[in-house]
Amino acid sequence: MVFDRLREDIRAIFLKDPAARSTIEVIFCYPGLHAIWFHRRAHWLWTHNLKFCARFVSHISRFLTGIEIHPGAQLGRRVVIDHGMGVVIGETAEVGEDVLIYMGVVLGGTALENVKRHPTIEEGVILGSGATVLGPIRIGKGAKVGAGSVVVRSVPPGATVVGVPGRIAAPEDGSQEDLVEEVMPDPMLRVMSRLLDRQNHLEEQLRTIEQARNGPISSAVQQELVCENQIREALRDVIDPEVGIDIVDLGLIKEIRVKGTSAEIDMVLTCKACPLSDHLSGQVQRKVLGICNIEHVTVNVLDEQWNWDRFVKQRGSLRQI
Repeated sequence: MVFDRLREDIRAIFLKDPAARSTIEVIFCYPGLHAIWFHRRAHWLWTHNLKFCARFVSHISRFLTGIEIHPGAQLGRRVVIDHGMGVVIGETAEVGEDVLIYMGVVLGGTALENVKRHPTIEEGVILGSGATVLGPIRIGKGAKVGAGSVVVRSVPPGATVVGVPGRIAAPEDGSQEDLVEEVMPDPMLRVMSRLLDRQNHLEEQLRTIEQARNGPISSAVQQELVCENQIREALRDVIDPEVGIDIVDLGLIKEIRVKGTSAEIDMVLTCKACPLSDHLSGQVQRKVLGICNIEHVTVNVLDEQWNWDRFVKQRGSLRQI
């Protein structure tokens, strides 16, 4: 029975860690496995009311592996702790079967009373590096917690949680075989993208209304408006690398003026010394050249600096900042 459990632990590591090459390597070079084996002895002592001995065994395990698991914590079968340095699992924590825990994960408590104060992790959950799960909450079956997330609310089964505080970024995907996603979705970026889309739609409507109010226009002015719209559409291919959204939807393009074969574009940045200023200006010039036979493109970087003096005056003094 004991040897069956040991073989099961080793097989679980082979399934969840592609770096594992041999059984002898897993037995001698995986501190996460050692911590789990130490914990089983410590937990047996704890349940048999040998509290000091249990804590002492746990302390030795912490010294040797860098992983602190309270002897009162309950760990299921085939739990894998990968690169486990800094992992902390509290006394009333419950970890289900087939859970994958990476380095720096904390299953902590939020209460000072001797009650259930640590999380319950259901089976098949993945806890990314540096994730912190606090309080008597429940992480549902098959859920994924992104690296560095701080989770203070229960997570439904199969969901993906990212950010601080943790937010649900994706619903249940139905696939339990994919252990780790290559790219964790960002819920805040998704919301911002939708707001920018809505803003751009409203700006297009306002532009159409303004053009309609001016009444009949000459063919020359009409041609300039057509060129302006073509330039605006072309600039959607210029992506801000820091955000991953085009400069039109970000609102960086303030105004476009077309006169004959020349175009003048006002682009708003936080400061003229922005590291991306030259990059984005060059991209804009290359995209506009050739549209409506335009031969000369001028990009004006409008400087919207942070008014530090006014901010300090409003707050009273530098010490209050």
